[in-house]
Order: sequence, then C-alpha cells, then structure tokens
Amino acid sequence: MNFFKTKTSSPKVEGRVEGVFKVTGTGKYSAEYHLDGMTYAVIVGSTVPAGRIESIQLDQAKQVEGVLDILTHQNRPQIPAFATKEKLDKSGYSLPVLHTDQIYFKGQPIALVVATTLEDAMYAASLVTATYRKTTANVDFDGSHKGVDAEPFGKERGTMAAWASAPHVAEAEYTIRHEVHNPMEMHATIATWHAPGKLKLYDKTQGVNSVQQTVSRLWEMPKENVEVISEFMGGGFGSGLKVWPNVPLAIMASSQLKRPVKLVLTRPQMFTLVGYRPQSWQKVRIGADKSGKFTGIWHQAKHATAIYDNFNEGIVRISRMLYDVKNIKTEFATVPLNLSAPTWMRGPGDCTGAFALESAVDELSYVLKMDPVQLRLQNLALRIDPDTGKPWSTNYMGECVTKGAEMIGWGDRKALPGTVKDGDWQIGYGMAVGMWFAGRQKASAAIRLDKDGVITVETAMTDIGTGTGTAMQNIAHEYLGIPKEKIKVKLGQSTLPPAPSQGGSTGLSSLSGAVTAACEAFKSKMDAYASTAGEQSSPANYSLIMQKNKLTEVLAEASSGPGEEQKKYAFCSGAAHFCKVKVHSKTGKVKVEKMASVVDAGHIVNQQAAANQVSGAAVGGIGMALSEEQLTDNRYGCLVGNDLAGYHFAVNADAPIIDVDFIHKTDVNINPTGSKGVGEVGIIGTAAAIANAIYNATGKRLRDLPITPDKVLLS
Repeated sequence: MNFFKTKTSSPKVEGRVEGVFKVTGTGKYSAEYHLDGMTYAVIVGSTVPAGRIESIQLDQAKQVEGVLDILTHQNRPQIPAFATKEKLDKSGYSLPVLHTDQIYFKGQPIALVVATTLEDAMYAASLVTATYRKTTANVDFDGSHKGVDAEPFGKERGTMAAWASAPHVAEAEYTIRHEVHNPMEMHATIATWHAPGKLKLYDKTQGVNSVQQTVSRLWEMPKENVEVISEFMGGGFGSGLKVWPNVPLAIMASSQLKRPVKLVLTRPQMFTLVGYRPQSWQKVRIGADKSGKFTGIWHQAKHATAIYDNFNEGIVRISRMLYDVKNIKTEFATVPLNLSAPTWMRGPGDCTGAFALESAVDELSYVLKMDPVQLRLQNLALRIDPDTGKPWSTNYMGECVTKGAEMIGWGDRKALPGTVKDGDWQIGYGMAVGMWFAGRQKASAAIRLDKDGVITVETAMTDIGTGTGTAMQNIAHEYLGIPKEKIKVKLGQSTLPPAPSQGGSTGLSSLSGAVTAACEAFKSKMDAYASTAGEQSSPANYSLIMQKNKLTEVLAEASSGPGEEQKKYAFCSGAAHFCKVKVHSKTGKVKVEKMASVVDAGHIVNQQAAANQVSGAAVGGIGMALSEEQLTDNRYGCLVGNDLAGYHFAVNADAPIIDVDFIHKTDVNINPTGSKGVGEVGIIGTAAAIANAIYNATGKRLRDLPITPDKVLLS
C-alpha cells in the first residue's frame, strides 16, 4: 500500500546512498559492533519515585556466574564534572548519574551490572535490591499546574485593552498528554578506553560532535581524545539530541573494568531515560473584527518538566510569528514533577502550540461564519516576521494553503458541522497551518578524490534517516558534474569535518553550504593541478591530472555558516495541512480518510526523501491527535505501562494516502542551495487539522489530545 504520493517533475526515482546497507543488514547500528573483550551492562532502576537510597543489596547478584562488577554511587569511577554542584551546574548536564543517593524519579539508574554475557547481566540485575528513605512524590500535572503562574514569554505587542471589546472572540483551554518518542532502535552505547586517556564511543545519537563535546566537558579531557561513531540510526525524533545516562554509565564501566562495555536500553527504559514530549495545558483567546481581521491573541501555556532539569519548550512561540496581529500577549511556565527529563520531540514547542492556536483559529471561523481557509489567508503574516520586524526572506504559506485546499477537495466541505453522512459514518474536513524557523548553523565538509576518479563527500553529521547522505551526493553531483555512481558519502564520525547535530530541520540547511564550499575548494585545487599538468580541468581528466602530478588523492575541506543575511531577514519553513475524516457515530472511531500537506521549504534537493519526511511527520501527527498518551499513576508516582502493547502510536493501518507537494521556490538568502527544512513542519499543525475535521464531521469540539473513541462518544 502507498502511504504517500509525491508530485514530481521527473518520474525517475534513484536509490538512497545508504539504502543497500540498511536493507541487507551490512550497515551497523550502534549496538551491532563487536570489540575484543566485550562486556555487557544492564541498568538497575529505582523502584521508588522520590527519596534517598539507604542501602543497596548486591550479594546475590555478585554470585551470578559471569558478573564482573556492579557500579553504584558508592562504587564507581569519579566523573570530574560531577565532583561538586558548582561543576555539575557548569557542565550543562542535569542528572549526576550514580553520583548521588537522591532519587528524582522511578526508574532512575541506581546500579549498573556488568557481565561477560548479556544474559548473566540481565539475571544479576534482577537480583539487585535497595532500601530507600521515601519522600512524597508528585507526578500529577493536572493537579499541579493550576498552582503555577505563567510568566511573560517575549515582549508584549500592543495591549490587551486594545481588543477587549472585539466583536468576535474565541477562547478555550487545550490539553495534550505526555508522549514518548519510541523509535524502533533502542538507545545504545559501546564505550572503550582503547589507549591511555583515549576514549571511543559507538553511540546512538543525532550529533556525534555534540556527544564528543559533552563527554569532553564531563571528563575534563580534550575533545580530540573522544571519538564518537554513529553511522546508522533507527529513528530519533529528538531523543538523540541529548546525552542520556547510558553514555556516562558505559564510559564509567569501561574505565573501571579496562574493557569495552556495551549498554543497550530496554524498551521499558526507553520510556523513562531518553526524554519525551511533556504533558501540557494551554489557553488561547483570539479576537477579530467584523471582517475577520485578527485584533489580538493571548496565548498561555504550561508543561511538565523534571524537578532536576527545567526543560523549556517555548510552546507559545508560534503565536508570535504566524499571524499579522498588532496585539499579542504570550505567557509560559514549567511544572516540576518527579518524572525523568523531557526533551525535544519532533516539532518541539511549535507542534504543541500549533494545536491550541490552530484549533482556536478554527473555532473563531465558526463564530465569524467564515471559511477557515479564507480566514487564514487574510491574516497570515507573509511579508514581515511580526516578532522581529524583519522581512521574511521567503514565506509562501498562502500558496501552501491555496494548493492544499485544491488537493483535498475543500469545495466538498460543508460549513454546517455534522451534515455529511455515509451510513453510520460522519464525514468532515479540517485544516491548519504550521511554521518552523528555518535555521542554519556552521558546518564543515570535505571532498576526497582517489586515483580511480571516485570522490567521497565527508562530514561528521549523522544521517538519522532524513536522507542527508543522498542530499550530499546530489549536491556534489550538481556542483562537480561527477556521475552519482562515482560519488560516495562518509558521515557520522567525529573524526570527520565537524558539523552540528541533525535536528530541528537545520541539517541540510547547514550542511548544504559546507558541501558547496568544499566543492568549490576542490574545483580550485583541481584547476591549479590541471594548470601545472598542462591539462583542461574537468571530471573526465581528473585521473590524468592526478597521474601527471603524481598524486594518490586530492583532499579539499571547507566550512560554511550563517552570515550577514541573518541580520537582514527572518527565515521560516511553512506548511498547510488538510484532512478528510470519517467518525463512526456508534463507536466513536475516527478514521483519517485522506491527508494533503503542502510545504514551503525552498529548493528541494531530494524530492523523494523530502516527501518521506513530510509523510512520516504527518503520520506522527495522526498518532498525536488520535492515540498517543503516556499516563501516570499519581498514587505511586510512576508511569502506567512501559511497552508498545499499551502505548498506541499510529501504524500502517492508521495512515491514509498522504498527498505531499512542495512550492518549489528557492530561498536565495538562506544558504547556497536555497533549501529550508521540512522535518518539523510536516507535523506542526497536523493534530489541529484532524481535530478541526472531527468538529466539522460531528459538531463536537474536542480539545484534549488524544481524541480517543470514548471522548468522541461522551462529549
């Protein structure tokens, strides 16, 4: 079954550079390397959510054959940055794993069992017990956020008084449950101190240089002494943007045993040790005049965080930049709980904020008796970023909306909710828009030519499944004129030219400039060698030029990053999402019948990979809207369930055909290729579009995600 459909100017579909390695199993993920003398580690987690460890019982576990050591806060190598609170604060790392007796959340690592086999380590870990001095734990977001006041987020524009008497107002509260990343590949680290003061890590991460720098700070050692490898990755969605406890634990164990240590998280541990999208509450008030022009927005938001890590998503940010409105007030707060630390999850902040904002805009459209498409078209801030006052470099959101409406068949939508039926099914249409800042960071790349005329494009950036490697090949092919079959890609290693983490839709935007610069540096080198050899510089002559200059390889490295354009322009990617849903009147089941997403992402370097990104993100939005929720047990201070049987994300059967299209207009200011990110805007707004379609189908306004059948029936 096709899960997405792509409009493209060329029917030719080329393979991804890593495709063969993945489908044949020859590409190694972080847990699949084997080193001589490998040992295996298993984490023992706290069984209480708050308190202090009084003692840990290890005798039974130590009797298991194959157990080499058990690390606890009383028996482990010292991490220099964890030596004092002052050092910990400066390190930027929040959880001093195995360096404290204090318990912040259930499942917090309290011991690490290391054995010669995984089976022995797992069995021994099950025998480790501890006694605690318990304290009161709080994991109740709903009961806690009301006592936390939201504070200003950004400068207020205009005044609340200026639109206090707006003739048309929509105001409501919106909530979203705790969501878990759950990528297919569990987080894993192999650590080995392969020489005095020299550390090598095979780690599942979205940024090898980020891990390198973090470990360098924690161990107070030169970053050049830390090598990190992450060539293949089985999904991250933001969970791979931080260094989680598995990394320092594996490093400590390897240091203690003087052997390589492999530590792979279990699926239950993935629910507590690698972040999540925090539970949130929002309130939006939006006013308009008689013509439908927005007169003011007041957006308040709060979300959960850990008591030891004040993570801030900035949920209300999207309300400050999406619409042209003179009066806006945004407020925000975090609510500390006895849960592990949340983190960025695809479309962080803006994805959550867009659900409330775009639901409120839809509600206002019904108050105004105005088409939601028309209401947005006349209010979008298409020329100027309202928050900075800078002109948008490019912003074709209006074209996204117009094209998306045509693709979904918006003309078939009925303005009166609950009027279109097919037997027991109620049919409705909904839409929403999403925006993400189009960022760019400094990145480096290299071009390496061998004597056979094959070039390798190199960078430390990891391809997390977004098609970065294929994009690198495409750019090199375009700039150098070398056939793609003679272009290899090497990435995901910290020894390669440095690059930022792959996340926040900045990967290709950052790296494209570096690859372009490396291509230009390479061409300059080859021109110089050609002049010396008395030859014409062209790909056809490269081998001859090298031969005459007695070269075995040619290497050119270059860096590229943002410049003066950042002072002149604001940059954004945008998308419009449309959907058609069917809601069963007797069971409450919601079926997304069709989706259309149109994205303004500048120049599309790889059409197929970009469409994959958007369709995959949209499926994530379906899960957010209809099924994903990680509940907590407020009595015992823990999560309810920690497996894929109980956590319901969207699967193939839940995904309709997703019609993806792009505006295909280059942003000449953002980087040399004119490309903007697509990974985030594919999900920002999709949950709101689905909720809005459910209202159009049923007349029931559901503001609490996920929208499960019971909520549909009981509302």
